[in-house]
Amino acid sequence: MIEEVLAAAAGAAAVFAVYAGAAARVVKQYERGVVFRFGRLRDDVRSPGFTMIVPFVDRLRKVNMQIVTMPVPAQEGITRDNVTVRVDAVVYFKVVDPADAVVRVEDYKFAVSQMAQTSLRSIIGKSDLDDLLSNREKLNQGLELMLDSPAMGWGVAIDRVEIKDVSLPETMKRSMARQAEADRERRARVINADAELQASKKLAEAAGVMSAEPAALQLRLLQTVMAVSAEKNSTLVLPIPVELLRFLERATPTGAAEVEQAAPAEQGQITAPLSEAYLKGRAAAEESVEDLTGTSVEPSPRESDR
Repeated sequence: MIEEVLAAAAGAAAVFAVYAGAAARVVKQYERGVVFRFGRLRDDVRSPGFTMIVPFVDRLRKVNMQIVTMPVPAQEGITRDNVTVRVDAVVYFKVVDPADAVVRVEDYKFAVSQMAQTSLRSIIGKSDLDDLLSNREKLNQGLELMLDSPAMGWGVAIDRVEIKDVSLPETMKRSMARQAEADRERRARVINADAELQASKKLAEAAGVMSAEPAALQLRLLQTVMAVSAEKNSTLVLPIPVELLRFLERATPTGAAEVEQAAPAEQGQITAPLSEAYLKGRAAAEESVEDLTGTSVEPSPRESDR
């Protein structure tokens, strides 16, 4: 009798062990369990940890709740300004409602991937090339909104969308390089012109100061000579301004008188008066000529003529 009881207890324990093994499930921390009983969805979603289901009646499906990083294949399209580009992106999303992610869509990852590709092509057609290259933040936000609207019905939330790279044709790259070079050259010319304008204003102020003080021009010339001679050059080419010659002419009285005397007289005009030294020299020359020639003496008549 006791042996039969022990055998029955052992059999019951074995059956319970088999049942417990078939009913026991473990849900990880980053997962949630969705239970289907006879094909119908149970309202309760199993939380992480140890859980039990009815064997051969319930079916547990685990859903990953982690953020999924999905690269979007490169999409080729034509921008609004008729430029052919190739754009690829990456989508970050996660499941927020495990029941909807299992029931409402067959494969939520594939669905999000296809939606991301179509939305990316739509963004390319609505945007200009400059926006794709420099205004990506706005495009990322627009692409995220386009994906988030249908994804919410699938129990999926779009966390972030980023445009990774924009590939351009080689001809467009060369054109953009020439444009950038021309723009930099234009800015360089504007800067040089501005510098020349400022320098001309300063030079005009300096010229006004030097015109008031003629000696400043000579001092500046000497300073330039010193600066050039400091380089130990064997040959020095120094331009002499006309203003310096005029200054030296005014500074030398005798030189001014000689220049006035040497100036040729114009037709119908009397030359300028000669200097005192020149007049004295001329008078002395005339006296010496008279001493050499003497007074004129008539020859005496010949005796034969008498």
